[in-house]
Amino acid sequence: MVEQFKYLKKHRNFTFILLGVGLIIMLIGLFLNNWQAEVFWANILLNNYYFLCFALGSVVFIALHNLGFSGWQTLIQRIPEALSSFLPFSGVIMLLFAFFGVHYLYHWSDTGHLDTILEGKTEYLNVPFFIVRLVVYYFLWSFLAYLLRKQSNQLDLDPNPKILKKSTATSGIFMVIFAITVSTSSWDWLMSLDAHWYSTMFGWYVFAGMFNIALAGIILLLLYLKKNGYLKEANDNHLHDLGKYLFGFSIMWMYLWFSQYMLIWYSNIPEETVYFVTRFNHFPILLYVNLVLCFVLPFLLLMSRDAKRNPKYMTITAIIVLIGHWVDFYLIIMPGAVGDNATIGLIEIGTFIAFAGIFILIVLKYLGKVPLTSRNHPFLKESLTYDT
Repeated sequence: MVEQFKYLKKHRNFTFILLGVGLIIMLIGLFLNNWQAEVFWANILLNNYYFLCFALGSVVFIALHNLGFSGWQTLIQRIPEALSSFLPFSGVIMLLFAFFGVHYLYHWSDTGHLDTILEGKTEYLNVPFFIVRLVVYYFLWSFLAYLLRKQSNQLDLDPNPKILKKSTATSGIFMVIFAITVSTSSWDWLMSLDAHWYSTMFGWYVFAGMFNIALAGIILLLLYLKKNGYLKEANDNHLHDLGKYLFGFSIMWMYLWFSQYMLIWYSNIPEETVYFVTRFNHFPILLYVNLVLCFVLPFLLLMSRDAKRNPKYMTITAIIVLIGHWVDFYLIIMPGAVGDNATIGLIEIGTFIAFAGIFILIVLKYLGKVPLTSRNHPFLKESLTYDT
């Protein structure tokens, strides 16, 4: 029997309520703050990139396991596939941002007031090329994610090994492209907010946060489905492996955070240290909260084997990680886009809730269109009998 998630009216209503409440809170915040365009567009960038991480990180999860001929995740693979369905919508939002919001956030877009350093970067940092790169990134990501989902769905009808080989090839192409574009896109959209500053580790740092967000999303959606009677064959062993991933990549994120900070602190060169000086001087509470939420708590909570197999522990840890990485991207974006007076208020909360409503709507609708498990996948038996 093919197991199908039932996308019900209550799911749709819940997401519409989230969207409506989020928009109302955001509009009230904009009204009370006398419509500050840079704050509005900074929040659009922050939340669109944050929810992009769920989608793009999930494609990485799929591609990595396809390339490794891994079988343990086969039973739950439709979950990251559903999360990846948000990519095209994120691309539309980002394109609107590129046309209407760029000039409010990026100093290099004002070509009439460039200093010597920014003039030297104009061949790369200019609005037309910025838009071209954005379109290329999203087209490649969305198209390859679509192919991976399509090939996965084809295995439901025809368990032909050739389809699996095509999926492996598609995964290889995606990973090569992703390895380049995850860095260049983070330079474009995030690092160029502080256009005089640069870090050679920035792309890796952003990737670590992105993959952690995707892992936390996969864990929460898996536990939600199981709580509602779906994917009963997914057991503690699958949750344990997801927990190990989350534990390991939280350490990796901290390693990259510290390495980036340590090298810049040690050099003590003004054009490099300005990034951290701003955040330590004007956002000290958020900076330390970020470290606690993204590393300290996940490290302590997931240290034991039993914790990784406990749904309550995993739910709490995943939520902590998601809050922590939202704060992390806030610290990456807001100081450069809005300035030292950036705060977390109604605009930030409302925009996040609205994006969450749209994101959950798209993901759940996709889940309702496909079988929850690829019953003809060659590695399904390995996943069903998986033990760790």
